[in-house]
Amino acid sequence: MPRLRRLSGREVCAILQRHGFVVVRQRGSHLVMQRESGNSTITVPVPDHKELKTGTLLAIVRQSLVPRAEFESD
Repeated sequence: MPRLRRLSGREVCAILQRHGFVVVRQRGSHLVMQRESGNSTITVPVPDHKELKTGTLLAIVRQSLVPRAEFESD
């Protein structure tokens, strides 16, 4: 399995936006993104940091249901 890239919060937001997520609010350095999925809503908080830690990025991938390949290095 390829390694995850080192991404900033803004880069992660751009990836999520390509998959239908929109920024619904921001408080301090955290953006909250949502996507309607059938009759439910997926909500993902994204820290607006220069570089996200690996565990934080894995949590975002798991919560968003976006394919992990979008976040991996080539």
